[in-house]
Amino acid sequence: MPERDSLEIEELEIDLLLEAILRRYGYDFRDYARASLRRKVRQIAAEVGVSHVSELVPRLLHDAELFSNVVGNFATPVTEMFRDPPFFKFVRETVVPYLHTWPFVRIWMAGCATGEEVYSLAILLKEEGIYERCTLFATDFVDPVLRHAKEGIYPLRNMQTNSINYQRAGGRGTLSDYYHADYDSVIMDAGLRENVTFANHNLVTDGVFSEVHLILCRNVLIYFNNTLQNRVLDLFHASLLHGGFLALGSKESLQQSDIRDRFQVLEPTWKVYRIIE
Repeated sequence: MPERDSLEIEELEIDLLLEAILRRYGYDFRDYARASLRRKVRQIAAEVGVSHVSELVPRLLHDAELFSNVVGNFATPVTEMFRDPPFFKFVRETVVPYLHTWPFVRIWMAGCATGEEVYSLAILLKEEGIYERCTLFATDFVDPVLRHAKEGIYPLRNMQTNSINYQRAGGRGTLSDYYHADYDSVIMDAGLRENVTFANHNLVTDGVFSEVHLILCRNVLIYFNNTLQNRVLDLFHASLLHGGFLALGSKESLQQSDIRDRFQVLEPTWKVYRIIE
């Protein structure tokens, strides 16, 4: 019974914290998946050095710099280049030929995190001879994460895994063709950013971003509850041009959504869809 009481108190503390963050900073995390959110809040409390979640409320309310430092914990910016190589191979072989039929292409990468997927897609588009006709919008809601993505600087130790992913994704050269090594880091080639706009956009609170031909939002919806998932998927539907494509993460799906009948399933394993109405 004491343990149950403790969990109930913690849930109340989390509710108060989320309400405080919303009213003070405008970030709404109330519809994030609860189990994942609970782990993140506990992690933040440990990093800040407080014993109870309720102690975070005054700390974050009165210290905007501290909030700026920890808000990235909610964003889950964990990724790698060409993550899930078969997905990128499918995009290369099946989606890109459709993109070639449009005179220009607008692509929205929602929840771009630290940018590895942005550079992966830019490389793929360059190799398929379509990059010059593309405009990529890479968005996230945490400015420090966006700055990291725009800089395109990553640990050199990650490049072995990234290179293997690139080859498995159907890469036409070597990944080292697209970055410059500098001591323990690599800097992605500036040409990959020429047609990329990095912008702050919050899927929870912001509206339609643009009329686009392709949306990639992979491994983001799993952190939202069903209500928020449906809101975001409605946003994606409203943002896509007729015949456009939507790519979700492998553990995500339109199956339980309100818009499932408005899309054709192109690739069931890697959750690639095409809008039909």
